[in-house]
Amino acid sequence: MTRILSCTFARGGSKGVPGKNIRMLCGRPLIGWAVQAALGSRYISRHLVSTDDESIAATACAWGAEAPFRRPAELATDTAAERLAWRHAITTMEQLEQTRYDVLVSVPATCPLRAAVDIDQCVELLLNSDADIVVTATEAAANPYFNMITMDAEGGARIAVQPPGNVVRRQDAPDVFELTAVAYAARRDSVMNLDSIFAGRVRAVLVPRERAVDIDTPLDFDMAEFLMQRRLKSEGQPQILRRAG
Repeated sequence: MTRILSCTFARGGSKGVPGKNIRMLCGRPLIGWAVQAALGSRYISRHLVSTDDESIAATACAWGAEAPFRRPAELATDTAAERLAWRHAITTMEQLEQTRYDVLVSVPATCPLRAAVDIDQCVELLLNSDADIVVTATEAAANPYFNMITMDAEGGARIAVQPPGNVVRRQDAPDVFELTAVAYAARRDSVMNLDSIFAGRVRAVLVPRERAVDIDTPLDFDMAEFLMQRRLKSEGQPQILRRAG
């Protein structure tokens, strides 16, 4: 049986949106949406939180997560690579439980509109392919071959990536996709031995844009809140018009 370690990696000290991971969105803390989506996956029966912050740990546990360890301070800075936190979680849990995990699933708190099926698809693609890691992506809003530019010191602009041939319509440009933080599924050995996501064999699950909003700014938070309100209304659930805090 494949042993899956499922975890949300949520450090304290967010600068773009202070207190982001436990800020309320439509009546639920942001990290609560991640925990509940993970526990809704057909492949996940328990979900952990890796954090340096006691408030985040307590909030995640209130929504069904476990917090059997704390992330070291050096792995919780805004310059620390999250892959190191992934390794720490695997190593710590394997030592605590005297077992070996096969797969790590990461469910970031910053994409609250994900569905459990998005996580399922990542796990299934990983297990049924040669991938070292499965990421999530969505159709890009802009295309570097058509309407994205770079600018030099003098303000001169040029297309970001020179397209093959003459592209006069976006539909003629090569398809590009945005990497999202909806979910990741990775083989244990790739996490422990490779230094970046794209160092190994990477496959992607495509997620609709409305489920791929990634909160990094207050504007992103407002957009996620609007979309979540719309979802709750369509499902006939009670609506919280304004978040607390």
